[in-house]
Amino acid sequence: MTSTQTTIRPVEPRDLAAICRHRRNMFAANNVANAILDQMDAPFAAWLAPRLASGEYFGFVAEDHDAIIAGVGLFVINWPPHPSHPTATQRGYILNVYVEPSHRSQGLSAELMRRAEEEFQSRGITYIVLHASAMGRPVYEKLGWTSTSEMSKFFPGNTITNGCCS
Repeated sequence: MTSTQTTIRPVEPRDLAAICRHRRNMFAANNVANAILDQMDAPFAAWLAPRLASGEYFGFVAEDHDAIIAGVGLFVINWPPHPSHPTATQRGYILNVYVEPSHRSQGLSAELMRRAEEEFQSRGITYIVLHASAMGRPVYEKLGWTSTSEMSKFFPGNTITNGCCS
């Protein structure tokens, strides 16, 4: 369980640096190369800042003695009705689930996930997804999450300049 000094609160724009640090640490813990993380840091901060300010990115952070030690990010994706949610036109998306190594195995990730699920339910979101790392998968499975059939493909080198492909 969490320590008596640990508090959980909604994310705020002032949490930008901590969220960015946690995201980088999350990927580093999953063996993503520093060169890739270096490329990702500034674009992620630029993506996140306005979404934190507008409330489009929401979620929770855990603090221990005023230091952010864990967090979970949430946002809503417009999505067409789907067999998994045949009448809903939105999906909840969970990202940036991270707990500092010194605070793991205390129930923080489970508590953050519980709050994330409650938050989506309070917003009327009935279907939520996340991308699990090998480290996170057992945690999510224990909480009742199941794998889906998602695949992906990346097109390296594609750039769009002034509305025209180069």
